[in-house]
Amino acid sequence: MMNSYQESLSTQKKDAISTKNSAASSYEEYQQGKRTRIAKKMTIAAFIGLIAVWSWIDTGFSILSIWGGLSNIFSFVFFDMFPPDLTVFKKFLGPALDSLYMSIVGVVIAMVFSIAFGFMAATTTSIHPIAAHVFTAIISFLRSVPALVLGMFFVVTFGMGTFAGALALGISGIGILGKAYKENLEEINRGQVEALKATGASWLQIAGQAIWPQFKPGFVSWTLYKMDINIREASILGMIGAGGIGYALQFSVDLFRYQQAATAILLIFILIIIVEFITLKLREYIL
Repeated sequence: MMNSYQESLSTQKKDAISTKNSAASSYEEYQQGKRTRIAKKMTIAAFIGLIAVWSWIDTGFSILSIWGGLSNIFSFVFFDMFPPDLTVFKKFLGPALDSLYMSIVGVVIAMVFSIAFGFMAATTTSIHPIAAHVFTAIISFLRSVPALVLGMFFVVTFGMGTFAGALALGISGIGILGKAYKENLEEINRGQVEALKATGASWLQIAGQAIWPQFKPGFVSWTLYKMDINIREASILGMIGAGGIGYALQFSVDLFRYQQAATAILLIFILIIIVEFITLKLREYIL
């Protein structure tokens, strides 16, 4: 009996030692993993810091240069541009509205095509994996071409005016909204889709009851956000002959009428504030 008792104690002791060694090993593995993660983060941070310093030096960026140029900035803004020439306010109001119209048409074009491209590119809704890759490549290509480059191309192709600007905003917007819609569609809960499929629902019923409710918040947010971006881009496109308030701004600067240019900038600012307010209210109402 004594031997049996001693064997039991010995077994328990061995188990305790084994458990202790296992715990020590697990803790050591945890510590090693923690050190590895810290080392990776430090390496990435050092790499980013090196790139930032390299870029800073290569661009010749200097805080002292900014400080030295503040007097010139102050002189130009407060002596050449101010006060704005408000006598041209009514004259510039039409071009400002043209920029707004360009933005609206551009976002409608981008939205319509992006819905189709997004559905075809998303792995959750595409008709075939090959189609998903093809439409993803198209969206990526359109996103890689800036609206300014497209605007220059369309101005040469179709002539100066708001048509070229609206088309440039629409085509470039497909790259942004298409990617956003695709990612939103790929994040939907597929369980709801499969559940409706199991009941024998049609594709339209599945899209309306399972896909759209999940897709709607991202769709509304990104579409209204693109509208905000379009207002800013429309102002730039006008400076290359695509119409709108940007054209009036560039015309004033070319003729050294800086006070009139200040009025154009003021109108752009007012337009952006109004559009942001409207899109915010629309987002609150729809969502």
